[in-house]
Amino acid sequence: MKKIFGFVLFFLTVCMLPISLYGQQADDYLDLGLAGEAYHILQKQLETAKQHPESPLQIAVGHLELGAYYHTLGLYTEALAQYNFALEQLVHHPDDMLYAELNNNIGKVYLSLINFELAEQYFEETKTACEQLGDKKGLATSLGLLGASHEKQSEYEEALEDQRRSLALFKELRDDLGTALTNENIGSIYEDLEQFDLAYDYFNRAYGHLKGTGTEAEANVLNNLGDVFRKRGEYPSALEKTTLALELAIQINDLHQMESAHKDLSKTYALMGNFEQAHAHLLLAEQYNSDMLTSQNSDQLNVLQTIYETNKKEAEIELLKEQNKVSEAHQNLLWVALFSIAVIFVIMYYYMGRKRKAKLKIQEYKQRMLKAELDKKAIEEKNLQHEVQLKAASLSRYSLHLSQKNKILLDMSNTLRNIASRKHMDTSSKIKELVKEIDFNLKQEQEWDEFMSFFKEIHPEFVKKLSSLSQNSLSPAELRLGMLLRLNLSSKEIASILRVTPDSVRVARHRLRKKLPIDQKEELVNFMIDL
Repeated sequence: MKKIFGFVLFFLTVCMLPISLYGQQADDYLDLGLAGEAYHILQKQLETAKQHPESPLQIAVGHLELGAYYHTLGLYTEALAQYNFALEQLVHHPDDMLYAELNNNIGKVYLSLINFELAEQYFEETKTACEQLGDKKGLATSLGLLGASHEKQSEYEEALEDQRRSLALFKELRDDLGTALTNENIGSIYEDLEQFDLAYDYFNRAYGHLKGTGTEAEANVLNNLGDVFRKRGEYPSALEKTTLALELAIQINDLHQMESAHKDLSKTYALMGNFEQAHAHLLLAEQYNSDMLTSQNSDQLNVLQTIYETNKKEAEIELLKEQNKVSEAHQNLLWVALFSIAVIFVIMYYYMGRKRKAKLKIQEYKQRMLKAELDKKAIEEKNLQHEVQLKAASLSRYSLHLSQKNKILLDMSNTLRNIASRKHMDTSSKIKELVKEIDFNLKQEQEWDEFMSFFKEIHPEFVKKLSSLSQNSLSPAELRLGMLLRLNLSSKEIASILRVTPDSVRVARHRLRKKLPIDQKEELVNFMIDL
């Protein structure tokens, strides 16, 4: 059995059945090996139909036949393009039977491309449409194609169901060819399931319809019968059927069936132990396969070359037509263009002169504006620098003032304490009040807040940068220490401002340094200044 051969035969036959409604000239030429002539005939028919745009159905048929021709040659892209062109003709002039046929043909292309999902989508659409229209032949064809798709995917239960429904419809229509091919497809499914007795029964029924027709279908079913006999171990019967298939294939000059028959004979002789005959037939099968591929490639190449040359000539004709139209338009517009150019030239000369003068004035004005803007920015920058310098000086003076004031207040506080310690003096109570007031003032934060305000005006990003660089969060005291270090104050000056001892400042500096990513050799003050 040849599952693939049977499917291809069924596929090609079903392809041709609907087209026979409109003509089979291309198929006849393909049978004779005249691929180039077939293309010219179909192309000429299509061009003739296009000359009558009032008959879109004829144009659709022309595209359909050309698409089927491309499909037979394995030119799937071109086939789909022709089928889609045909569908476009049916948009405003629907024809249900022709639409169903086109839909099935598109599905067949996708089936050839092993795109089962898209193929079955088109077959299902066609099946539904045929059921609604009561088109039994179209429905039988769609079911057969669905069954073939399921068989290719090894979905044998679905395949058998579709093929049996198709067979019942073909029998009801008394369609011998459809009945024969469907029987053969059912036999192919049973052969895949290794139910060889059932496979033989259906193949034999198919042969009963095809016997004596002298067609590729008859040769193919003979090959399938020989295949079943071989798998059942009935080698003489297998040789008999396969030999009959080979003789018929030679008679009708079908390379595909000759290659298939020789391959089956090789397998049968090998199983019988006659390896010399098996080898001889295998060599012949390979030779026919090579000849078939060469012939197919040659046909495809010839057709593609013919298509290219035809398209090239059509493009050249269209180009010449367009060139003639352009030349005529140029002649009609030449004098008008010359006059228009002259007028435009005069207007442009006058306009450009005025524009040039205006442009010069604008440039001069822009230069003056630019110079004024630059001068303004220079003055603003100078003022800003001066303001920054003043604030920096003020901040330094303010920090020094804080330091001096705190020192003075501290000295006064110590002195007053000493006086207050003298118990025999009458001023003791008054001095104690003054000490309390001075101590209270020493604790006030108002001056420090003013210092912070001055500092942030001059170094607005310092605190934020210092906090982001710290590995741990910094306390307010550490932030203050950092700000005073940024002003490049000594430890003694910082101790005076913060009202702590210099040793405490050194300890605080050491703790702050630990929290910052500072190199051991780098000074903490330099690090703060660089922020």
